[in-house]
Amino acid sequence: MQPTDILLAVLTVSIWGFNFVAIKIGLQGLPPILFCAMRFIFAALPLVFFIKRPAIPWRLLIAYGGLQFAGQFSLLFYGMKLGFAPGLASLVMQLQVFFTVGLAVLVLGERPRAAQVAGALIAFAGMGLVAAHLDGAATVTGFLLVVGAGLSWAAANIVTKQIGKVNPLALVAWGSLLAAPGLLLASLAIEGPAAWQDAAARFSWISAGAVLFQSYPTTILGFAIWSTLMRKYPAATVAPFSLLVPVAGMLSASLVLGEALQPWKIMAGLLVLCGLLLNQFGGRLMLLVKAARQ
Repeated sequence: MQPTDILLAVLTVSIWGFNFVAIKIGLQGLPPILFCAMRFIFAALPLVFFIKRPAIPWRLLIAYGGLQFAGQFSLLFYGMKLGFAPGLASLVMQLQVFFTVGLAVLVLGERPRAAQVAGALIAFAGMGLVAAHLDGAATVTGFLLVVGAGLSWAAANIVTKQIGKVNPLALVAWGSLLAAPGLLLASLAIEGPAAWQDAAARFSWISAGAVLFQSYPTTILGFAIWSTLMRKYPAATVAPFSLLVPVAGMLSASLVLGEALQPWKIMAGLLVLCGLLLNQFGGRLMLLVKAARQ
């Protein structure tokens, strides 16, 4: 990857790491699905009035909005609402890297390297350590919902590869617009009018700041950059940059929210990061080893 693109990837995943803190703060005053809907309403408006819809089939645009936005974040928000800690959520979401590689094999015909398979096994061992320390049915459900969010993100990565070259800002804005109505209906059906009334009564500047941070730096800027990189480079090259998300997520959750960093959390994080690093750089390391032997 070009140095500028590497810096953009690092900026994006750093914003996404801190975003887990913003989600936790926003969930204190907003129901999760309504919070998610508000995020994408503001991400879409007013941009869609000034940016032409991407010249792609509606089915791909709907799939992108549904998977990248509605599916991923409604599952993530609900999982965190049920008590799954933001730092751990930032870690578990990185399963999307290995889900992306697996789906790229099934859908796009890409071949995984041995290092990618080994990296996945190490990272899943870290997930097993997280699962072993869950306490209570709500937290277990939250964990499973966050895993589902990672799968939705991975599926969206594959859709992005199929979309091809389009204006990334238009893709994010119009994808957000298509995600919002379904989220509003889901919120009304699941959370109910009473939750909307309670959210309106408790709405504060903190809630507004959480929504706006979600909408603009995280969604518009972050996903515009990510979509560009996913189209420019192989999925297995871009996706591993998200290894910085749990670093930023766990550190910011500890500093801002006081989330404890127990030894098992650090060990789980190291396993996942080692798996991600092996996925990213294992192929080059194997080539260097072969070259040294020759």
